[in-house]
Amino acid sequence: MRFISYAIGNEEGVGIKSGDGYRGLPAADLGGDLQSFLGRQTGLVDLGKILDAAPELAMSEVTLLPPVVRPGKILCIGLNYRAHAAESSFEVPTYPTVFARFANGTVAHGAPLVRPNASNLFDYECELAVVIGTGGRHLAKEEALNHVAGYSVFNDGSVRDFQMKSPQWTMGKAFDETGAFGPELVTPEELPDGCRGLRIRTILNGEVLQDANTEDMIFDVATLVSTLSEVMTLTPGDVIVTGTPDGVGALRNPQIWLKPGDECTIEIERIGSLTNPVVQEGTR
Repeated sequence: MRFISYAIGNEEGVGIKSGDGYRGLPAADLGGDLQSFLGRQTGLVDLGKILDAAPELAMSEVTLLPPVVRPGKILCIGLNYRAHAAESSFEVPTYPTVFARFANGTVAHGAPLVRPNASNLFDYECELAVVIGTGGRHLAKEEALNHVAGYSVFNDGSVRDFQMKSPQWTMGKAFDETGAFGPELVTPEELPDGCRGLRIRTILNGEVLQDANTEDMIFDVATLVSTLSEVMTLTPGDVIVTGTPDGVGALRNPQIWLKPGDECTIEIERIGSLTNPVVQEGTR
């Protein structure tokens, strides 16, 4: 199943892929948004049955939202592809490098990514997003994938000079509207276990700049879920952003930075494409 979160005016709703379009209902009619169904044992199955009988959405009237609109946590993993660790001149880590993003820094498919006035060093990062369903603490690796509600596409847009102002990277990832998430939440039965072996790419203005495979991950999805749950309780709707492969703009020669007028697409095989224009802060 493939779900979207959307708005029509000020009213949020949830939709499900149906043929070439979507069927959907207002969250108020469903008794909650998509996130509210994630922690229930059969929540998405039940939601899918309801939405399969819903009216077709007129997509021209719809504004897409991130699949999880108000995640409790967005946990990002750095240096999680072997080739990216190598291009960054870091040793392959033996424990995940974790930093945070926040919901106000994330926009939906089709919405503008905003290059901040504070810096021109705005970079792209194609990443697989993992959305937690039934949460928990101390989740065993062999059970971890049972706690995943679905997968999506993420652009972990990074303001590189702010990222490198300190040993902690969060400030470079925390600017408003610099990351993108969506368009769909794809449930696990449509995908290989842990999304292993999927092609992942960044395409900037029609040029492929990152082209890799999730098989190159150092820490797979099950390991990440289990490791994070050792420290904190994972809750429904939490998002784990699993790292970027090699080919980021900062490490190219010459460097490539996102600028106003660009269009950046992140593609993950069998999950979908996430496309966003780039604008300058204060110009909309």
